[in-house]
Amino acid sequence: MKLQSNPSKPFDVAYQGAAGAFSEEAALRFIGEQPLLLPCRQFEDVFDSVTAGRALRGVIPIENTLAGSVHDCYDLLRRFELKIAGETVLHVSHNLISLPGARFEEIREVRSHPVALAQCENLFRRHPQLVPIPVYDTAGAVETLMRENTQHVAAIASIRAAVIHGAYVLLSDIQDQMENYTRFLLIKPDDGEAPDGWLSDLKTTVLFKTADRPGALFECLRPFAELGIDLKKLESRPLRDEPFQYLFYADLVGNAAAAPMREALARLKQTAAFVRVLGSYALQSRSSLG
Repeated sequence: MKLQSNPSKPFDVAYQGAAGAFSEEAALRFIGEQPLLLPCRQFEDVFDSVTAGRALRGVIPIENTLAGSVHDCYDLLRRFELKIAGETVLHVSHNLISLPGARFEEIREVRSHPVALAQCENLFRRHPQLVPIPVYDTAGAVETLMRENTQHVAAIASIRAAVIHGAYVLLSDIQDQMENYTRFLLIKPDDGEAPDGWLSDLKTTVLFKTADRPGALFECLRPFAELGIDLKKLESRPLRDEPFQYLFYADLVGNAAAAPMREALARLKQTAAFVRVLGSYALQSRSSLG
């Protein structure tokens, strides 16, 4: 990871969290080991940084196998005119991290992101003296822990966060389920370019709104079924400015620029009240998990 030395040069990737966050690890997977990284406090800051040109790309979590979808990021994909350019899946291993020399018996407060705390409920059930304290970021909890130098406080984060900030790993792999994965997306400005037509091993994410009539969702999805296009995921999100109305995010296997996906999208646009293709990008295979 490089530090920014030229303030006029944009960062390679923006991500939410402090150094050592899982989003930072995802960014390194996307870009390589020497990118210029821009840590951000909130997910919206990532989108703002890419839109404003402070960063060329951004990395956001979109789904966890235990906690489910990251709804804030789905809503931000709708608000900002950015494209999805890639996905990667990380195995999430949570660890109890403390000051060097601290003993487990001394710990009374455990800080981390609310999702990380929820994924380690068995730890708090077995040790009721530990009080979970939600903060904005896993790695940020380690950074704050080291800065405050408090013996009775621990954090839940990655081993990478402990190494970066000079902390100590008290307990490893404390998550309730070992099969814990998070899917991350790479986002970038919409440059108008479509993926090459011959690239077929892609996933396409589509945002659409149905007409307000019976059977509207069925009609929107029918072209994909009839053309043999695999629907990997369907996510609905409420429209805040239209009570009890919803947008749908569909993950579909195929390239938006190639048949039969191109035909299915054309038919969707004839049926739906609104359609936006959020991007076509390399499909993450199951064999790559781990």
